[in-house]
Amino acid sequence: MAAGEGTRMRSATPKVLHPLCGRAMIAWPVLAARGAGVERIAVIVSPDRELGDAVPGDFETVVQPQPDGTGGAVRAAIELVRDSSEVLVLSGDVPLVSTEVITELLETHRGTGAKATVMTAILDDPGTYGRVVRSSDGGVEKIVEAKAAGDATEAELEIREINSGTYVFDGDALAGALGEIDSDNAQGEYYLPDVLAVLRGRREKVAAHVADDVAVNLGVNTRVDLAAVEAEARRRILERHMLAGVTVVDPGSTWIDADVTIGPDARIEPGTSLRGATEVGAGAVIGPHSTVTDCGIGAGSQVVHSFLVLCEVMDNCQVGPFAYLRPGAELADGSKAGAFVEIKNSTIAPGAKVPHLSYVGDAEIGEGANLGAGTITANYDGRRKHRTVVGPGARLGVDTMLVAPVEIGEGAYTGAGAIIRDNVPAGSLAVSRGDQRTIEEYAQRRQAREEEQDQDS
Repeated sequence: MAAGEGTRMRSATPKVLHPLCGRAMIAWPVLAARGAGVERIAVIVSPDRELGDAVPGDFETVVQPQPDGTGGAVRAAIELVRDSSEVLVLSGDVPLVSTEVITELLETHRGTGAKATVMTAILDDPGTYGRVVRSSDGGVEKIVEAKAAGDATEAELEIREINSGTYVFDGDALAGALGEIDSDNAQGEYYLPDVLAVLRGRREKVAAHVADDVAVNLGVNTRVDLAAVEAEARRRILERHMLAGVTVVDPGSTWIDADVTIGPDARIEPGTSLRGATEVGAGAVIGPHSTVTDCGIGAGSQVVHSFLVLCEVMDNCQVGPFAYLRPGAELADGSKAGAFVEIKNSTIAPGAKVPHLSYVGDAEIGEGANLGAGTITANYDGRRKHRTVVGPGARLGVDTMLVAPVEIGEGAYTGAGAIIRDNVPAGSLAVSRGDQRTIEEYAQRRQAREEEQDQDS
């Protein structure tokens, strides 16, 4: 169910599309359901709501014409309900329901032979969650809402077992019961839990599965809720990686998105963010204070105090500090992008080094080549980008400017401060140097001129 207006978020973005550790909120319950074996996914949305690519994999969209409650949401999907032998109902704004908990819920439902099974939790402070009223046989008699005065009695409000908003139904039983619920309540809405009372009235079995994981009831209604849920999601992500053999030096200052993969014995230093679908190899060291988004980092590589996005760093590379690797940057095994280096849309061959203070764009740097400090590829002529090729083993002097398109041959050299506009043959040395000109007493004359200007003004 994802048709809620989410007005308390105070956002132009629909609530279920807000990001949560690298995924849209709605993606979390969808992926959890798929992991539990659910094959057909239907997302119930309000009119004119576009989900785009927020929902992973194949899914169907059902429009809830008006905001008339959770019962109204499922009624909007009545044809899908009738076509299904078993219906799992999840809330799009309760993102931390896990595959494991859903699997346990389905097992309970099938094991008891119930027509409906509700996932519940026991809370010390139930707040406004719907209360689970049990019958004498231990089954679920009904669920009463507690959102507004008059929804529940004082005795019902004392109940600590709450409805998490997650259910499994027999399809036929649900389809029949949906036609018998009404909106005669304080909110004027159709409450899905009222279906349970209808089924009990038919002497059908309604069971409950008490979840040990309190996250099953962590819903998002405000940005405060979103921050709390994201903090819990981040904690679980970090814990999962640490239990798998990853060292996270300071979990409190480390952000890792849900789809990041990290190999064993990797070390994540403080202040590091790993975003998107980043993959980190075994034994790599990331950070401190590095941000890596949708990148591959090979085994044994080090990324120190740097920013990387949509690039590939292979095994045993060194990056940083203060490097910026932009989309299309590819560092082969054992290569280096050093301090204050920016690389984009370029390949750095095995063992090649761009040590410091350089910009490399639209270039191919050959195996074992070394670029001196301050090397720049002038790759843009105002209309088009051009490529630079530096051959294997080439050695470029400090402050070399490569005006693309240009090629430096294998084993070639450039002198310090060279401006290279023409190709350099293999094994050659290219220099470009004008004669030094010294203007004596320049400082004194400049000072006198400035004083004269001050007097005139």
